[in-house]
Amino acid sequence: MTRLAQTEGLTDIQQEILSTVRDFVDKEIIPVATGLEHRDEYPSQIVEGLKELGVFGLMIPEEYGGLGESLLTYALTVEEIARGWMSVSGIINTHFIVAYMLKQHGTQEQKDYFLPKMAAGEIRGAFSMSEPALGSDVSAISSKGVRDGDEYVLNGQKMWLTNGGSSTLVAVLCRTDEGHPEGTAPHKSMTTFLVEKEAGFGEVRPGLTIPGKIDKMGYKGVDTTELIMDGLRIPADRVLGGETGRGFYHMMDGVEVGRVNVAARGCGVAQRAFELGVSYAQQRHTFGKPIAQHQAIQFKLAEMATKVEAAHAMMVNAARKKDSGQRNDLEAGMAKYLASEYCKEVVEDAFRIHGGYGFSKEYEIERLYREAPMLLIGEGTAEIQKMIIGRRLLEEYRIQG
Repeated sequence: MTRLAQTEGLTDIQQEILSTVRDFVDKEIIPVATGLEHRDEYPSQIVEGLKELGVFGLMIPEEYGGLGESLLTYALTVEEIARGWMSVSGIINTHFIVAYMLKQHGTQEQKDYFLPKMAAGEIRGAFSMSEPALGSDVSAISSKGVRDGDEYVLNGQKMWLTNGGSSTLVAVLCRTDEGHPEGTAPHKSMTTFLVEKEAGFGEVRPGLTIPGKIDKMGYKGVDTTELIMDGLRIPADRVLGGETGRGFYHMMDGVEVGRVNVAARGCGVAQRAFELGVSYAQQRHTFGKPIAQHQAIQFKLAEMATKVEAAHAMMVNAARKKDSGQRNDLEAGMAKYLASEYCKEVVEDAFRIHGGYGFSKEYEIERLYREAPMLLIGEGTAEIQKMIIGRRLLEEYRIQG
């Protein structure tokens, strides 16, 4: 274990899980990540290894075949995996958001049907809020679900769907005006639908098309797609929780888990960037000595390590707050904002330490340099996090009288 980003108060089971995952990352992910990333190849063998380790069931209760672990354990696991390759942590993130939403808000029938299969990795989850013209304005969702007897008919186009091709269950947020009079606030007329589908691209079930992968600057390997619904029929018992109009709240609860996840990913990528930077600084010689002995480089390493430590501490705090059952939107927003910004800065400093070699695809830091920007956007931009933080602070520090 490294000196940085240690977590106090972990149980023996948590430490054993993290040690196992770290060993898997060092042996099975880091050696192959850059090659897979350059080919934009889905890491099938890595995913199978994670299934065997039980990672897909990490937070799913034991009664459904999972390990029943905490959000903290999950976040620390994600941190380790992202240290190896951020795309792999993205594959499990959306899966766990859907599993968490089912655990917290699903009907008993939905839990009994989906969670055991999700714990085993037989069903893999994705969730879908964003749309082509949407951005951060969730209230502007135009995809719609209309009741037709015992079914709903869904129409609309979704965007930025992580695991869009490889998933077999997608939690999709749509407008449902049924039972909600005109003038109802937009967030009170949204519903989450549990959409089962085949893995792959093209028409994956009647009325549902996954066109193909979106070509991205980084975050490769994991498939990011659109989702097009054209007369997609969904049984009414696949409304999450069995009640329409609750979808916005379901999604926001899931996104809080997602924001802790993105913070953990930022911590993991930053840790790896620091490891690469501090190692290279001791190997590269200029003016007769390793560049690590130059004060300018030591200052840079000191700043990088401090940012890694601070981001990790905030991420752990946000996870523990959620685990305690308390509201954690403030802590999750702060952790996501700080970790993603610090990740970008630490990666750039490691890139600078590598000099010209950092620009070469032969060096791992080049991959990290392209991956870090996604964290600035995923699960809400820095500006959205600041809005959440600012509003919550004004609630906490409201002047009385």
